[in-house]
Amino acid sequence: MQPTSPNFKQNARDAIADDPLQAALAKLAVGFPMRRLEAAARLPEFEDLRDQARDIKNHVLENLDHYLEAYEKKVIDSGGHVHWCRDAKEARETILDICRKADAKTVTKSKSMISEEIAVNAYLEENGIEPVETDLGEYIIQLRKEPPSHIIAPAIHLSKEQVADTFRNSHIDLAADRDLEEPRALLEEARARLREKFLGADVGLTGANMLIAETGTNVLVTNEGNADLTNNLPRVHVVIASIEKIVPTLEDASTILRVLARSATGQDISVYTTFCTGPRRPEDLDGPEEYHVVLLDNGRSEMIGSEFHEMLRCIRCGACLNHCPIYKSVGGHAYGWVYSGPMGAVLIPNLIGMEEAQHLPNASTLCGKCESVCPMRIPLPKMLRKWRERQFKAEMGSSTARWALRSWAWLAKRPALYRWTMTAGVALLSQFGGRGRFKSLPLAGGWTSKRDLAAPAGDTFINQYHKGARGDQSGALMRKKVH
Repeated sequence: MQPTSPNFKQNARDAIADDPLQAALAKLAVGFPMRRLEAAARLPEFEDLRDQARDIKNHVLENLDHYLEAYEKKVIDSGGHVHWCRDAKEARETILDICRKADAKTVTKSKSMISEEIAVNAYLEENGIEPVETDLGEYIIQLRKEPPSHIIAPAIHLSKEQVADTFRNSHIDLAADRDLEEPRALLEEARARLREKFLGADVGLTGANMLIAETGTNVLVTNEGNADLTNNLPRVHVVIASIEKIVPTLEDASTILRVLARSATGQDISVYTTFCTGPRRPEDLDGPEEYHVVLLDNGRSEMIGSEFHEMLRCIRCGACLNHCPIYKSVGGHAYGWVYSGPMGAVLIPNLIGMEEAQHLPNASTLCGKCESVCPMRIPLPKMLRKWRERQFKAEMGSSTARWALRSWAWLAKRPALYRWTMTAGVALLSQFGGRGRFKSLPLAGGWTSKRDLAAPAGDTFINQYHKGARGDQSGALMRKKVH
């Protein structure tokens, strides 16, 4: 996938003007977030589990070399093969080599963000091999030749009517006037198409929600069961995963599973949670004859120990996307690459470079909601600010914005002048605020073009603080604590 992240501003404008997209995103705002809240409320120990999950991943990242080597040994002991790949090119070539040795004509795939990251579909097609996405959302966007819009719901940007049109345009051997009004009809048509692909595939390619060092096991979490058919029916099963997906033990995996589905879809656990360990053994009734794991670095090792080290705890649940006001306004495609939302705004610059993705860290209100809902407690706002600091020092982005930041910094270093300026500004805005809001305001057109700007409702915080605005006693107590 060729990144369009440098065009984020225009991508965002196009998304905001796209009425069908806005209608689809409006449903997201009341779907996943509410279900996550309800699922967490049903589990009293949810917050403790978040702490445990964070600590598990922190321990892994501090000992990543040890656990990767332990995992490799277990995979080999179980009869599998491990392929170490430094970048996307090596990973693509490795997968193609495995497919050619298997004389593969068709590769079925379950949903994998890493496969999107390395653009393996296009590469296989260029080399005469048909990749078939089997997750329903991924299947739909593959027909439309689009990248996923969301980590866990790739086609969330589409309406039922758009999906029906896609099927009519793609499944041209079926009756043009067939009834596709009901979601069930769309599901059954996709199922019929994919069934023959499942049965005829030579290689199955899956991602990995986790890799367990203790057993050499790959954990797959789905709601459709397509991953089970992808790893069981073909003769060859290929797992592709990035190196930070390792967890030490089965018990650790179960801890993370307890926060994963609740954070992602609001389920207590996904419909299918599958553990794959090596190829089929003589006593097994099904399973692949060959089992390969492609371990991808692609910039992760450079993040270890850096300011973005904690981003490697991410388990791709999508909670930060579901709660982000920016994502819910522009959708995933505006970000211009595989990942989106707050986690994408942190991760993408690490993977494709700050120059290509300089707009993304600024696509945030820094409201902190992403950190508050992240099951791994990743401090996303802190890392977004780190990217902004780097951009400022490198003199990237708008010269006007840099001038404004320098001016604010100069003023903030002079407390007396700062207080006087803020007092005068608040008084002026309060005077001309009309009925408590501004429909337009100089230098604030980006805000007021879509919403009103609230006028100040009182004095500045510092002035209220010194006046003891919350009462003489509380004001005195506050001053005592601060001083």
